[in-house]
Amino acid sequence: MGVIVEARSGKIEGVETDGCLAFKGIAFAAPPVGDLRFLPPVREAAWSDVRDASAFGADVAQNVMILEQMMGTTSHPKSEDALFLNVWTPSLDGTRPVMVWIHGGAFQFGAGSTPWYDGTRFANDGDVVLVTINYRLGPLGFLYLGDLCDDPALASSGNLGILDQVAALEWVQECISEFGGDPANVTIFGESAGAGSVATLMGTPAARPGALFHKAIAQSGAASWGLTPEHATNQARRVATALGIDATDVAAWRAVTADALVEASSVLGLETDSATLPFAPVHDGVVLPQPPLDAIAGGSAKGVALLTGTNLDEMTLFNIIDPALGSMDDAALAQRISEWIRDGADTLLAGYRANRADATTGDLWTAISTDAVFRVPMLRLLDAHAPHGELHAYLFTWPTPAFGGALKSCHAVEIPFVFDNLHQPGAAMFLGDDAPRDTVAAPMHRAWHAFARSGTPTHGAIPAWAPYDANRRPTMRIDTTWELLDDPYGVERALWDGWSGRGL
Repeated sequence: MGVIVEARSGKIEGVETDGCLAFKGIAFAAPPVGDLRFLPPVREAAWSDVRDASAFGADVAQNVMILEQMMGTTSHPKSEDALFLNVWTPSLDGTRPVMVWIHGGAFQFGAGSTPWYDGTRFANDGDVVLVTINYRLGPLGFLYLGDLCDDPALASSGNLGILDQVAALEWVQECISEFGGDPANVTIFGESAGAGSVATLMGTPAARPGALFHKAIAQSGAASWGLTPEHATNQARRVATALGIDATDVAAWRAVTADALVEASSVLGLETDSATLPFAPVHDGVVLPQPPLDAIAGGSAKGVALLTGTNLDEMTLFNIIDPALGSMDDAALAQRISEWIRDGADTLLAGYRANRADATTGDLWTAISTDAVFRVPMLRLLDAHAPHGELHAYLFTWPTPAFGGALKSCHAVEIPFVFDNLHQPGAAMFLGDDAPRDTVAAPMHRAWHAFARSGTPTHGAIPAWAPYDANRRPTMRIDTTWELLDDPYGVERALWDGWSGRGL
């Protein structure tokens, strides 16, 4: 049965399904095509008819990612015209907490339409309004042309994906009350690059932390994934070479098709190590006047409550995708660590060996790389925001039995538990079929919507979750049983003190 809502630019008709109301494919900005390519988002044009909101809009143009297929994503139209969001709500009446999900995918892949992100459970179980969004990805959202092209309008081109997220949050502020949501209680949350986006928004003046959003959840991502203008400019030159165009010619950049631009950007993956992403927010001095972590430390997100954490074995997922990573010998491990760390690599590796006497070389790689790419940046985000907002930290340790147990508590494995979407396509392949999954999902899902409601994830089915502080470092271990730990793996954490290498 159709349900009609008056959004800011016209009427949309959603559907009642699975006990809640769903509105999909809602435009929150004008199509960023033609002369609008590489420019900040502008408001969508108004319409006079009633637009159908029963189906997802197109996904942003992108290359194929194996992980997206593992997450149940089916063939879906992809386009440069894809700035859409989706809303699930229990009712159009009332004033409920709002949760805005920002998908991951290395700033190159993903969509708000991915089945694992379906908001039905949040709406029905948590009595919250759940929003998922698209944002420009890869070269469409993060190709930095500000120092190449003689056009001041391109100064923010390296952060268009972030500005798209801001535009979506502005839409939420203007429209979400019509869907039963409270614009004064908005939580942004995301995983991987989505978590990096969450943390970046905390340090982005245009995102108006505390006004456009009031709470933040960062799952396996932090504020340390960013590129300097010099590095980002070099990346753009490489893409131009792959396209066979003059890197300084704006018209040439706009003349190539979106598919050609995305395909050409694949060249950036050939020389990119695990600590540096080919595309990421650019410290451009415009959208990001300073690196987000520095801005956060200075109080840019004062008053915003933060929940953040990582999975115990994040990097095993990438070992599956690239088996060479997990099968290194001692010499290859030492070489790779030295490439990342340079000064102090021997001390770091020796410290992990001493703390994990029975670990294989592959285990050591997983532990060190997980900490370098995910856990240490997360801890630095906590330390930066500690003076400015209440913090809660977690460590997800549930090991999936899938792939013969090789994945352990890998990257992205917590997502179906957060959404309580164990029934969605791809979940069984990624998580296995054993019963203990439900004992993890129910309390984790409840903790997330409890945090969105009150700023604390504690509820009656889990132990008391103490706020994080730099002395005790209390961290909730999430598994089939939950326990609050003080400074887990603290010996290894201390090995990174004072290091400011790439990726951190």
